[in-house]
Amino acid sequence: MEDFEEIYITYFNDVFHYLRSLTLNEVLAEELTEETFFKAMQSMGSFRGECDVRVWLCQIGKNLFYNYCRKQKKIKQEEMDENIPDVVQLEQLLVNKEQAYQIHKILHELPEPYKEVFSLRVFGELSFQKIGLLFGKSEHWACVTFHRGKQKIQKMLIDRS
Repeated sequence: MEDFEEIYITYFNDVFHYLRSLTLNEVLAEELTEETFFKAMQSMGSFRGECDVRVWLCQIGKNLFYNYCRKQKKIKQEEMDENIPDVVQLEQLLVNKEQAYQIHKILHELPEPYKEVFSLRVFGELSFQKIGLLFGKSEHWACVTFHRGKQKIQKMLIDRS
């Protein structure tokens, strides 16, 4: 049990920030983070070690979030848009709700890994180093992927204007 306590202390913030980037809701992210660690503790024996513990925990969290979304058919994109934090160079665009909606619409269409890297950086406020670790890649890879994703969003915004 001491090992799991160390895992909890080490990875709690990373899992929380990741889930906050997905949910755009701090309270929900906190609840899902707690549930993530509870599920991880229950299935610790089945963890094969084929990936980093952080990746395994975030995958559990992501699955819990998707399950939550399936159960909550009432969730509307507009409600989620109200919780968008002001960050990076797109902050001026986020002031206008219509533009924020357009950015989220584009973000939803963005292919992986650009979508997830952009969300982790902007909404989860994770460093490039931590994002790289989540994907099993380098910090440089995370930085390049983020900037390419941002360029794609900006280009799509211009194309739709």
